Amino acid sequence: MISKPAPEQFPTHHTISPAIFYWGTPVVLVTTENLDHTFNIAPVSSAWWLGNRCMLGLGPTSHTTLNLLRTKQCVLNLASDSMAGAVNALAKTTGSVEIETAVPEDGLNYFKRMNGYAYVADKFRQANLTPLASDLVRPARIMQCPAQMEAELIGVHEMMQDVEARGFLAFELKILRTHVHEEIRMEGYGNRIDPDRWRPLIMSFQELYGLGGKVVVSRLAEIGEEGYRGFSNAIEEEEEEEVVVLVEE
Repeated sequence: MISKPAPEQFPTHHTISPAIFYWGTPVVLVTTENLDHTFNIAPVSSAWWLGNRCMLGLGPTSHTTLNLLRTKQCVLNLASDSMAGAVNALAKTTGSVEIETAVPEDGLNYFKRMNGYAYVADKFRQANLTPLASDLVRPARIMQCPAQMEAELIGVHEMMQDVEARGFLAFELKILRTHVHEEIRMEGYGNRIDPDRWRPLIMSFQELYGLGGKVVVSRLAEIGEEGYRGFSNAIEEEEEEEVVVLVEE
């Protein structure tokens, strides 16, 4: 039986239709190999781990997606909360030159073009980051990231198969080798991370946070949340009007 709290203990609940569901996940800088054997970097927040597998969410036409499908390799570099500047330098950039001529029929690339994304060939120079050779895969690691995981592609899962506007893929990646900075290792253990020393950079509703709070204004947050409405929940006109009224009050 569910106990009923006193009225004064009730929190106020509202039914809403979020345009995005970024509740807060670590920022992953994904490095992949381009066709010309240079390396691309993509900041990604749709990532989670289970065992030695990482599930990574990407758009079907992103440059990282195309690189991953072709080479089956990447490195998952975890940014610390001191790297917000580098992440902002990479935000709203793409390794896809096609963005410069994208039209509405091009879907995600057109969305990026209309929201100020620009083609950048050398992402390492763009963000002032340093490439390191990996041991088992071709894509480079990022020296400044405290944790770097070499990975191979195991499976691709198409999401949103229940709707017409399909637009995302979930990649299953197997972690092959993990590298970490000395300062985040737990003393007395060879294979443990000290959570008191590890300070991940968190993306929460497009804003960048550390464990102690917001660290810098996120450049990605320049894109209004409602711009993502087409990828998530539709909203009725009556409900939208009601929201506007509440905001004006």
